[in-house]
Amino acid sequence: MGSSHSKSYDLSEDIRKTTVGTASLSADEPSTNKHRHHGFDADRDAKKIHSACKGAGTDEKKIIEILSSRTSEQRQQIKQKYKSLYSKDLEEVLKGELSGNFEKAVLALLDLPCEYEARELRKAMKGAGTDESLLIEILCTRSNKEIVNVKEAYKRLFDRDLESDVRSDTSGSLRKILVTVLEATRDETQEVNEELAVQDATDLYKAGEGRWGTDELAFNVVLAKRSYSQLRATFQAYEKVCGKNIEESIKSETSGDLEKAYLTLVSCAKDCPGYFATLLHKSMKGAGTDEDTLIRILVTRAESDLPAIQEKFQQMYKKSLAEAVRSDTSGDFRKLLLAILH
Repeated sequence: MGSSHSKSYDLSEDIRKTTVGTASLSADEPSTNKHRHHGFDADRDAKKIHSACKGAGTDEKKIIEILSSRTSEQRQQIKQKYKSLYSKDLEEVLKGELSGNFEKAVLALLDLPCEYEARELRKAMKGAGTDESLLIEILCTRSNKEIVNVKEAYKRLFDRDLESDVRSDTSGSLRKILVTVLEATRDETQEVNEELAVQDATDLYKAGEGRWGTDELAFNVVLAKRSYSQLRATFQAYEKVCGKNIEESIKSETSGDLEKAYLTLVSCAKDCPGYFATLLHKSMKGAGTDEDTLIRILVTRAESDLPAIQEKFQQMYKKSLAEAVRSDTSGDFRKLLLAILH
C-alpha cells in the first residue's frame, strides 16, 4: 500500500489472512503469509504523528504516509503507544487537527475493521429512520468470523446487542433474513453436494416462481446457510429447473429491501469482489460522490479482498479503481485513498 512490499496481517480480531500483493484472492482461499511492514516501530510512528500535529499547521503528508502503510493491527499499537506517551487519545487529537472526508477516512483507519463496521451499523439504526441499505451491505456480505467479530465489537463499543437492535429496527421479511445472517452459521467448506444443489434449487423454485406468494423461509435458509461454492452449484441447477436465473426470479418475486438483501447474498456468493466493485462504481458515477461508501469499502476491505476488487473494477469498467478515485476526489482525502490503493 504505502510501500512496495506485499504485506498482510494477522488480527486476532478480524481474521482474514491475506497478502496484499496477491490479486486473485477470494474469501474462500486465505493465504497464510505473515509479512509485517518492514521495521515497524509503534513508538517511532507515534512520535512522528505527534510532531506532525504540533505547532501551527498539520503535516498531513506524514499522517497519510504512516497510517496508509501500516496494517490495522499495527495502527492499534500506534494508538496505544500514543496514549502512553502523551496521555491523549490519538483519535481525539486528529479530530482536532483534520476535517471533512479526510478526517472521516483517517478515523476509519484507526478502528479495527470490525469496530468501524459496528459504528456504521449503530449509525444506521440510531435516531429516527433506519438505513436498511447499509445494514444489508455490511451484514449480507461478511463471513461467519467477520459477523462474530462485528457482534463482539458492537457489544464492546455500545454495550448493546447487535441482533436485538436489528430486530427492533427492521421488520417483516427483511428482519427475518438479517437475523438469519446474524446467526453466522453459514457452511464454509468447499465441497459441493450436487444432490443438495438440485434439491435446494427445486425448493427455491417451489417457494418462489412455482406458486403465488414467495415462501421466504426457503430462500433465507439456502441463501444464509449454504456455502458460497454450494450456492453457485444451486444457482446453476436453478437455471435448469426454472429456465431463468435466480436474480430474475428474485426481482419478479420480491421488492424493496428484501429484494436488495437477496440480490446481495446472491451476488456475494457468485463474486464478492465484483459486488464491491459495482458499489464503488455507483458511489462515483454521475454527479456527486458518495464518500462514505468509498471510505467504508476501501478501509474495511483493505486487508481482505481489495486487490481482487481492484482487478474486478478494471475488468468491468476498463479503468483502474485508482483512476476513478483520482478523478472523483481531491486534496488530502484523495491522497489517502490512493495510498490505500497503492
